[in-house]
Formats: sequence, structure tokens, C-alpha cells
Amino acid sequence: MGIDVLLLRKAVVAGSGLIYWAGVFVNARRVRKQIGRSPNMTPRTPKERVLWIGWLLVIAVWIGQPFFVGEKAWAFVRLCPLLVHVAVTITGLALVVAGYAGTLWCYAIMGSAWRIGVNSEEKNALVTTGPFARVRHPIYALQVLMLAGAFCLLPTVCSLVLLAFHLVCVWVKASDEEAYLIATHGESYRAHLARTGRLFPKF
Repeated sequence: MGIDVLLLRKAVVAGSGLIYWAGVFVNARRVRKQIGRSPNMTPRTPKERVLWIGWLLVIAVWIGQPFFVGEKAWAFVRLCPLLVHVAVTITGLALVVAGYAGTLWCYAIMGSAWRIGVNSEEKNALVTTGPFARVRHPIYALQVLMLAGAFCLLPTVCSLVLLAFHLVCVWVKASDEEAYLIATHGESYRAHLARTGRLFPKF
């Protein structure tokens, strides 16, 4: 692979990570101004603290890997040279852009109901419109989509492990949030569970 193409792939992956998590910070500040308090930015349970460590690891690798990966790290490329085909590069770019655009849509739909963590003493609004009409946790699904795009752009063992690790983290986090929402909204949320998928639409 030419050095210019490799640099482009690295720049997109690192840049997408920086933009995504900067956007999370900006959205947190926006919601804080709207509700007059933190949108649950501090983990409240031991499990949430472990998950936060997981998030920090994901962020560090997502943004940092491009600065360290070299030609020798492309194990999957040697196994499947098609991974560096221009179509895969375009697919990776499309997944990253679509993932972030979808995230901004989710932020707009959630408005002041957006939260980072769970506060069992708070009764938050139940959002079931827009992307939430088909998927219960579209923001997490879109994170996975962006990391799949990052794998297309930097097809390394590290990228694949990061994608799998992140999927486990969001699955656990989504499960905790659903338990809270069932306790908070009861049958309304159970009905929502029945017609939606956790990370992928239910058909």
C-alpha cells in the first residue's frame, strides 16, 4: 500500500475518534446547561466504574492506534489482500461518516433526555421516536458501526479486538440501562422491548 493511502486511513481513524469523543463532551455540556446538573457523568456502581475503564481503553486505542500501526502490523492484509482494495477504503469512510451523522441525529432526538450513566433515583424520559423506534440503543450501535469502519481502514488484529471488546462493553451497558428503564417505565418499556432490537432492528 502506498504511504499516502496509509496516512489517509490513519488520519480518518484517529480523526473520527477525536471528533466523536469531543462531540460526546460537547453534548454533555449542552445537556448539563439544559437540565442544570451533570447528565450522569460520574459512574455510580462498581460495574459502571469497570465499564468506564473499558470506555477509556476504547477511546485510547481508537485514537492512538493510527500513530503506532505500521505496514508490519497488517496481519489481515497478508491473509486477505482485498482488505486494502479501494472499495474497502470507501466502505470504511462511509461507515465512519454514517455512524457519526446517525449519532448527531440521536442527540437531536434525545435532547435533554440524553445521559451517560444510570441514576436509579432519576425518572428520565422514554425516547421511542426516530432511530429509537427500531433500535433501543442506536448510539451504541453507531459506535460499533464506526469501529467497523475503522477496521476497514486499518485492518489490524488490534482493530478487530477493539471492535469485539467494544461490542461486549456496549452489550453490558445496554443491559443495565434496560433494567433501569423497565424499573422506571414498566409496561411502556416492556412494550418497547417487544418491538425493537437492542443494537439491530428487529424484523
